[in-house]
Amino acid sequence: MQLDLLNIAAIPLDIAQADKQANLNAAEKAIGQLGREIDLVVLPELFSTGYINDHDALIELSETNSGSTVARMKEMAKQYGVAITGSFLARIGGELRNRAFFIEPSGEEAFYDKAHLFGISQESRDLHGGEQQSPIVRYRGWNIAMIVCYDLRFPVWCRNVGNSYDLMVVPANWPESRSYAWHQLLIARAIENQAYVVGANRGGEDRFGVYPQSMTQIYDFAGKPIGAASDDVVTATIDRAALSEARRKMPVSADADTFTIDPRYPKRTL
Repeated sequence: MQLDLLNIAAIPLDIAQADKQANLNAAEKAIGQLGREIDLVVLPELFSTGYINDHDALIELSETNSGSTVARMKEMAKQYGVAITGSFLARIGGELRNRAFFIEPSGEEAFYDKAHLFGISQESRDLHGGEQQSPIVRYRGWNIAMIVCYDLRFPVWCRNVGNSYDLMVVPANWPESRSYAWHQLLIARAIENQAYVVGANRGGEDRFGVYPQSMTQIYDFAGKPIGAASDDVVTATIDRAALSEARRKMPVSADADTFTIDPRYPKRTL
């Protein structure tokens, strides 16, 4: 199936700290209320657990790709006919990862591990960062890339080489105290990559800050906000024809620099 218009819902879920069952139930309730016209749902970063500073609790809450979080996402995707993306606390062998997922109604799945761990928090000490960029997911005719929260600050990592993606999704736990940077970075990534960008931030509050719904937003390829907020969800319709015309009129990808990733990260390649 190829759609010229893709309907997106970003849900600023108010995450219950370390209560996986409550968060999965809340996500299902929110998704169930969206209606059949939605094609893609974007949930926040670590939506099923929230951030945890206790290492033993992290290990206990972590799970594999076949654990309860991904299994429940597959059930919801199939039941409601939508693709679902977000991130969860993953355990890969002996390592903990902040792992983004993309689950299609068919059950197809793709994963990306957050590469840039927040250096002034416990995350950078408890978790392992990913070394590979997001796979490009082909969904209903759209090419979609994933990053997670702090990755947003690193434009080279997000670079849309050869217009390889049309849409970037950004699940996040970004506090209101840094909201100005959040919005400017989302806008910048949209403009420089000529791609739609969905910033799905968590809602509510925790020990790290407050997360108002207004921080969840969807931007078009020109960096203009197109999200409409109502009933704890932000929705937008993205348009393939408009994106193609913008790229035709201003083919910046053809003039982009060639570059390499920072040598401090030799395993990261473009």
